[in-house]
Amino acid sequence: MSSPNALAADAPASSGAPAPDAPLVLIVDDEDDILDLLKYNLRQEGFRTRLARDGREALRTARRQPPALIILDIMMPGMDGIEVCRRVREDAHLRTVPVLMLTARTEEEEQVRGLDVGADIYLSKPVSVPVLVSQAKALLRTARRSQTPPDRLSVHDLQIDRDRYLVFQGEGRQEEDGIKLPRKEFELLYFLASHPGKVFSRQEILDEVWGEDVYVVDRTVDVHVRKIREKLGADYIETVKGVGYKFRE
Repeated sequence: MSSPNALAADAPASSGAPAPDAPLVLIVDDEDDILDLLKYNLRQEGFRTRLARDGREALRTARRQPPALIILDIMMPGMDGIEVCRRVREDAHLRTVPVLMLTARTEEEEQVRGLDVGADIYLSKPVSVPVLVSQAKALLRTARRSQTPPDRLSVHDLQIDRDRYLVFQGEGRQEEDGIKLPRKEFELLYFLASHPGKVFSRQEILDEVWGEDVYVVDRTVDVHVRKIREKLGADYIETVKGVGYKFRE
């Protein structure tokens, strides 16, 4: 179990509240003081945060809203961090999320286990907050370089050009055949098409396409889906009754 003094908060916070589109970090630890310390310092560095106090809560939270980074303690009751990391790497929607493991244990065998199940970095407590934040930023830079969306997304018989907000449909398409979509319709289509087969609730779509701090109602998503279907046909975006929408696999 983690020690309350396992982290050294030896640097002052440097900035204000995080932006709505700032990277989301899921912090998983069974000690409230560790959670509070990391949450405060990461938010001051510009990150948004979510907290989980055990492994099962961590998985539920991550699946509901996939984070940009997971900071994961190993020694937790119930489901430990090793098992959490294993399940993250087995999840099709989470397997590319960077995982920074943090624990008071220093045994080499424990570190090897953490790295073997897919952790990207393993830090032993006590560790200074500046070191942890620096490592978190490095992981996110690497993830962004490897996950930059393509300029053109090809799925089924569609080519979706995100630079020009154009959609090309069918075989033998010419440049003049591009279908121009309004910005939010295009962003909604691109978002769903980037995750074929994955079901998103209306709230998840609102958060991803419109942003968490923009007030729009669930009905907005339905209206935009209807307009996309009118222009491209009803075969691409499927309604999942009682849940939301998905792009056809």
